[in-house]
Amino acid sequence: MPFKLEKLGRFLLRGLRIGASTIAIVELLRSDWNGGISASLAWLVFLQVERQLPPAVDDSET
Repeated sequence: MPFKLEKLGRFLLRGLRIGASTIAIVELLRSDWNGGISASLAWLVFLQVERQLPPAVDDSET
């Protein structure tokens, strides 16, 4: 099984997006507005980057 760098990158980007959204929610619930807004902006950036990526190639067809 060859190492797929693109698949790893997508996995890490998804992890960053989930982490940023979780931190944003926790910080906003704690009324830490600077941290909450910063994490929310990071989440939006990660979301836009993920949407700009081309569709994943399915390896099962080859």
